Amino acid sequence: MARNGKLALEALERLAPGTPLRQGLERIIQQGKGAIIVLGDVAAVKAISSGGFRLAQPVLFTPPKVSELAKMDGGIILDSEADHIIAANVHFVPSNDIPTEETGSRHRTAQRIAIQASVPVVAVSEGRRTASVYIEDSKVELRSPTIVAAKVNQDLQTLDRLRRRLDEAENGLTSLEVSELVTYRAVVTLLQRAELVRRIGLGIEQEAISLGDEGRLAYIQLDDMVRGVEFLRDVTLRDYLLTKRKASLMKATESLSTLEETDLDDPVKIARAVGFEELDAPVTPRGYRLLSRVARLPDSVREELIKHFKQLPRMLAATVAEFEVVEGIGSARATHLQHYFERVRSLAQEWTPQVL
Repeated sequence: MARNGKLALEALERLAPGTPLRQGLERIIQQGKGAIIVLGDVAAVKAISSGGFRLAQPVLFTPPKVSELAKMDGGIILDSEADHIIAANVHFVPSNDIPTEETGSRHRTAQRIAIQASVPVVAVSEGRRTASVYIEDSKVELRSPTIVAAKVNQDLQTLDRLRRRLDEAENGLTSLEVSELVTYRAVVTLLQRAELVRRIGLGIEQEAISLGDEGRLAYIQLDDMVRGVEFLRDVTLRDYLLTKRKASLMKATESLSTLEETDLDDPVKIARAVGFEELDAPVTPRGYRLLSRVARLPDSVREELIKHFKQLPRMLAATVAEFEVVEGIGSARATHLQHYFERVRSLAQEWTPQVL
């Protein structure tokens, strides 16, 4: 995924099957030509452009027009929405200092433009008869809808299994919290699975967007599977980080999201990334995760509960009278809280603790 996820998703949406731009690319491939198409007439693109011709007035984009312009040697510049043609037969001269793993000159140029100008760039390979889009430092090959749909369905099955394992890890953590047997290892297990679900979900979202209208069902399934995952990660971190400061949470989530894929298999590296201590060291939660499940409980009241009780075990054992002394909690809410924690204790007995 590119650093700018929004830019990537918008570009892939414009290149989805059935869109005018995708139809234009298919025409270029069918006629056996290559092309470089830049999506965005920004200053950085102008600075690395040479020759060619700029149209006096932007011309409405159509697949036949772009396929005809691709017959010339130079590249094509469109506006950022891919609605109009701005220039054609342009020679691009990006910096040679920008590293690239591509071997073909057209693709090397396209990748460097994307990095230097921060705009999406499409490269059509004349020899391979394929198209790829470069978005900052990432590359996405525009495959046939049939191949993409098969991969999306396979990835959704994987995501479904991981989401179930994440739910199991959360139930296990709750059981350990009720028993006051939590270690950082159980917390790391939940964070690892949440991060895997989040990353795979982002990958599926990117693939589903490239399917256009055909990806709507995948979107619905994806939304069900990833809903609440980032929130679960955040409230879990707030329970166990050494401090409650917002800056600590932001640093931990950033460190977790930037871990290398191979490091996600190592609990020690995950613990180190978020600032946890020895994996098997005992730890007591503050109660943010379980309190987040209490219906109609304002954030301000939740904070008052954390401030008053300090630790989850004290809330689990609290009486109605003890809840009532907390600011913002009357008799009805105090009774509701006590019944809620009673249900949590009862359900926790049915779950097997996850001490992986």
